[in-house]
Amino acid sequence: MSLQQEIITALGVKPAIDVDAEIRTSVDFLKAYLKRYPFIKSLVLGISGGQDSTLTGKLCQTAISELRAESGNGDYQFIAVRLPFGVQADEQDCQDAIAFIQPDRVLTVNIKAAVQASEQALREAGIVLSDFVRGNEKARERMKTQYSIAGMTAGVVVGTDHAAEAVTGFFTKYGDGGTDINPIFRLNKGQGKQLLQALGCPEHLYLKQPTADLEDDRPGLQDEVALGVTYQQIDRYLQGESIEPDAAKTIEGWYLKTEHKRRTPITVFDDFWKQ
Repeated sequence: MSLQQEIITALGVKPAIDVDAEIRTSVDFLKAYLKRYPFIKSLVLGISGGQDSTLTGKLCQTAISELRAESGNGDYQFIAVRLPFGVQADEQDCQDAIAFIQPDRVLTVNIKAAVQASEQALREAGIVLSDFVRGNEKARERMKTQYSIAGMTAGVVVGTDHAAEAVTGFFTKYGDGGTDINPIFRLNKGQGKQLLQALGCPEHLYLKQPTADLEDDRPGLQDEVALGVTYQQIDRYLQGESIEPDAAKTIEGWYLKTEHKRRTPITVFDDFWKQ
């Protein structure tokens, strides 16, 4: 089996999808999880204004609404969390996403003071953060906040990780990668767009250039620039197509060196890192 096929199998990507069926798969997955663990009453998700959180948020709200109607239990809720670092440049997109999702509850927690306090404490200990590491600090603060909210609302934290992100390891370990449940994991970037189109999402939310927007020195840095490969190339690779050799090499390079991000903490029984 080629490395490309190994990756496709590991991430569960289909070459083509039935959009309505995939929407139903994600919604039913979330509902089944909550029904299996009746002490869980909320789904908690950070909304950034981008494609992935907009899609995941809509799926969460759909699942919660259906579960309330089916069970008659009004305690179920979807909590959308805004987590700006100061003032977010694309705040209007965030508000448009929330208007589309129509979450049961919206909380806004500005993480700037918390990140700066952490950075100052480290500086006092002799550790000065680089801009890149400060970006990871932001991602981890956002996740810590979501877990605090989940802890106080009998909730679980929902992730937005999808196949195009997973293959490149393009997430912060124990930041946006540290979640409880990931309902869109098997989809590539283009397939996520297809689901949003079917759900009636405003097109500017899924046509905008993806950015993690974590670095102060390079605000709004596009994912594709950071990765050195386009999402279209990643999607084609994940669908089993032949792509430009340099692009394939880049994708596989990211996959191999970020394997640790897709695993639980390494133990003496693991040997993938030796290969």
